[in-house]
Amino acid sequence: MIYTLRHRTTYNYGNTVSFARCVLRLTPNSSPGQTVLTTQLTVTPAPTLRDERLGPFGEVMVTVLIDKRHETLVIEANSRVDVHAPPLPDASASLPWEQVRAAAFASTGMEANGPAVFLYPTRRTPKLAEITEYARASFPPGRPIIEAVSDLMRRIHREFKYDPGATEVSTPVLEAFKARHGVCQDFAHIMICGLRGLGLPTSYISGYLRTIPPPGQPRLEGADATHAWVTVWCGKDVGWVGFDPTNAILAQNDHIELGVGRDYSDVAPIDGIILGARDQNLTVEVDVIPEEMAVA
Repeated sequence: MIYTLRHRTTYNYGNTVSFARCVLRLTPNSSPGQTVLTTQLTVTPAPTLRDERLGPFGEVMVTVLIDKRHETLVIEANSRVDVHAPPLPDASASLPWEQVRAAAFASTGMEANGPAVFLYPTRRTPKLAEITEYARASFPPGRPIIEAVSDLMRRIHREFKYDPGATEVSTPVLEAFKARHGVCQDFAHIMICGLRGLGLPTSYISGYLRTIPPPGQPRLEGADATHAWVTVWCGKDVGWVGFDPTNAILAQNDHIELGVGRDYSDVAPIDGIILGARDQNLTVEVDVIPEEMAVA
């Protein structure tokens, strides 16, 4: 499936900003499950300096510096991506989860997509006994790993309420877990905490999800959104498998990957500093358009 992606972020400041330095992670990267065909990132006003490099997990990081006075900052990323996820493996035939855990801890490679990098806690995804025990209920002895992770994913979907007003980007994962409310970022962090607590390598994925409007309703321009899910290392032969706890589905051709990290902080689409603004209004518009719709 080929998608046209548009991600436009607009900052309107309460007064003039004299300096801005931003790190942008808005450029998709080719991976075994997708190929980036074209990509373009524009910033208005035009940056004085612009630097592009790969981050520690293979993500494209663009750093821009703007030292001209401005009251509005517009960042727009446009890409065309071919998503070709491999067929889903047989869940019942996957390895017992304890065997995967042992293989992960025996791994010695430190490559960006290796299991060892994603075994350990981070500031946003600490080791928490309460969340580990919650996850453990899906992992009886000898259960195939894909079956077990799928069960945990479905439990989170069933027992947690999607509520955009319940949390913020900075909300601690334990707070969202206890409230049983949150958004895709919270559900991904909760799932990561539980799985890493059991010794299973789990990564955080930032990206987009194709949304289909209700029958008879037009697709609203700019109404799509960024999304978050997880991938779990399921052994050397199977590799990484994507799980979306917000929707209780395995990630396939409707999921477009933007960045991979240990948690949200590694793949935040935009971060940085500004000088001079007292208040600001943020608007984000996202379009995820399958090519057949774009052509039509």
